Amino acid sequence: MYTTDSLRQVAVGEQLLRVSIRPGKANIQGTGRRRRTAQPAANVVPLLLINGIGASLELLAPFVDALDPDIEVISFDVPGVGGSPLPAVPYRFTGLCRLMGRMLTILGYERADVLGISWGGGVAQQFAFSQRARCRRLVLVSTGTGALMVPAKPAVLAKMITPRRYTDRTFLHQVAGDLYGGSARTDPTRITAAMNAHNRVGSRRGYLYQLAAGAGWTSVPFLPLLRQPTLVLSGDDDPIIPLANARLMHRLIPQARLHVFHGGHLGLVTEAAELAPVVSEFLTAP
Repeated sequence: MYTTDSLRQVAVGEQLLRVSIRPGKANIQGTGRRRRTAQPAANVVPLLLINGIGASLELLAPFVDALDPDIEVISFDVPGVGGSPLPAVPYRFTGLCRLMGRMLTILGYERADVLGISWGGGVAQQFAFSQRARCRRLVLVSTGTGALMVPAKPAVLAKMITPRRYTDRTFLHQVAGDLYGGSARTDPTRITAAMNAHNRVGSRRGYLYQLAAGAGWTSVPFLPLLRQPTLVLSGDDDPIIPLANARLMHRLIPQARLHVFHGGHLGLVTEAAELAPVVSEFLTAP
């Protein structure tokens, strides 16, 4: 779980970002303390996490805790979400990627491995393309190619228009199975606890900014140009991003590997113990 020591506010130009850094074991001072030197070692390539729409960095805490402890992890709240204030104006994926690149520079990292889940997977694809020199490896989880993709059913999309599932536990408990699939169908309480226990809800305007950021965007034209080794993770029961989208990305990205797991849209949280080793092995391979 994220601690007070790991959380900070980072000024990137005029935008403040709430950031957490979990140091890798090799870069920790002392014994039993997750503290890092003021600047990371030159050869450290952290894992940069980009969360789904409306979610603060706390949601992926179970996944971070299950990762190989040698992997340094950067988590952050996008503008207008969680502990990051609203930006002055709405943004697009390209602008957010430039902001992320500047954030890495301020934190002292030249490159990062990038993992994006759901909405964040779209941002991760854009980052790997437009900031290619700064992205070593790419992990795409429960995500798709934007406007040109196999869509969810209208009834599912209707429940995604507002952030109500983050603020109304009763509503989330009622729709969790239909919305997230996988273990949420049989154990909606687990999803409700994960999304409402520690997740910090941002403003409604911040949620709308996220929706607008990806409006009309698609990665289909540039996916064949990506050169980063890529791991595509998808559940076999994902109502929001059907599995067909992962198969499409696997075919379009030259160095892509596909891993299908038994679960739903939030498998990275509910099946963290199963999926974290898969991601760790991919990131630490020679």
